[in-house]
Amino acid sequence: MGESVTEATITNWLKNVGDSVAMDEPLVEVATDKVDNELPSEGAGVLIKILFEKDQVAQVGDVIAILSTDGSASVAPTTKEEAPVVAAAASPAAVVAAPVSTSNETTSIPKNGTSGKFFSPLVRNIAEKEGISAGELEAISGTGQDGRVTKKDVISYLENRGSAPVTAAAPTTIATPVATPSAAPVLNAPSTAAFMNIKEPIVLPNPGDEIIEMDRMRKLIADHMVMSVHVSPHVTSYVEADVTNIVKWREKIKNTFKQREGQNITYTPILIEAIVKAIKDFPMINVSVSGTTIIKRKDINIGMATALPSGNLIVPVIKNADQLNLVGITKAVNGLADSARNNKLKPEDIQGGTYTVTNVGSFGNVMGTPIINQPQVAILALGAIRKVPAVIETPEGDFIGIRHKMFLSHSYDHRVVDGALGGQFVRRVADYLESFDPNTTI
Repeated sequence: MGESVTEATITNWLKNVGDSVAMDEPLVEVATDKVDNELPSEGAGVLIKILFEKDQVAQVGDVIAILSTDGSASVAPTTKEEAPVVAAAASPAAVVAAPVSTSNETTSIPKNGTSGKFFSPLVRNIAEKEGISAGELEAISGTGQDGRVTKKDVISYLENRGSAPVTAAAPTTIATPVATPSAAPVLNAPSTAAFMNIKEPIVLPNPGDEIIEMDRMRKLIADHMVMSVHVSPHVTSYVEADVTNIVKWREKIKNTFKQREGQNITYTPILIEAIVKAIKDFPMINVSVSGTTIIKRKDINIGMATALPSGNLIVPVIKNADQLNLVGITKAVNGLADSARNNKLKPEDIQGGTYTVTNVGSFGNVMGTPIINQPQVAILALGAIRKVPAVIETPEGDFIGIRHKMFLSHSYDHRVVDGALGGQFVRRVADYLESFDPNTTI
């Protein structure tokens, strides 16, 4: 699923135990912090065992299902020659020959706690051996995904056991209306706060309030945003650009372009082209930080924040944007946006970004203060294009006229990008936009 992916959530099994599975037939749907994907089977046979149920999280390399290649659905194979094993691996789907090992998962601690927390077999076995009760395990604050209790959390609890009082875990959902504020439950804080030791306020719902559980993608976005602000000291510079020439040029060529290319040309590709030119002028914007080292990126891969119909956000990436002309950028923008809206993005479509653009103007916003998409060090928000009165300078004198203008909001990581570089960069983007040739052919 990509080199940066370490785990995946099983969202749906497309086959049941006992079903026949053909080569390359979709077997299971998984969701990562990047995209959702179907994994095809690389072996043909009968599905005889599912090791991870729906909504459980598998780590990269975990065995998630077993196929019998001899057509038998009654006896689980025991040798690596007899059983291909479907694993959550670093490729879109991996079926590898491996021996099957089983472990005794019988324990007095249930797989799911009273609050809905899932406890892995390893965590439950450790708890059983160390005499940790189900109630104690429930009260441990987990640092895994969605607040999951990990082996490290249990070991840490054992080391400090008895030295601090245990606070009972709070439920995450409300099954009945709240009668009074005093009867309201305490809502769990997002998992990001746990590993950053951030003390978030305890929120009590009022009578009649609706409690909405974040979906998986919203939780990931929330964690990523908190992490970014925690890691990077954000600074934002603003520039107003006159894009009148671009507006007039697009109006002139958009119908011809659609007839010839079969798709629309928007302002986004033109703006991305200007950003790419500015990155070439200021390559230290196109970097990442790893500890105390700076990684200067060779490629210019532009991520474009895209709103999904669900209201969530994803950032598909235009690879090697500096090697594309305006037509190429336009097709890349339209193709990725369409794939995002129809949930057809592939893992490689959202990896490798080196600089991100977000178009807040598409929602009528004049400007914004975007949060950096880690591990990048800068992001540019494009404001709405508006008709405004402006002073126009001519050799004959100044006069007031109607111009098309937009604000560019540039947020950058002040650890490595100072105000001079951040400000000069966004000013250069505006310069390229304002100097756009209205006679450009495409």
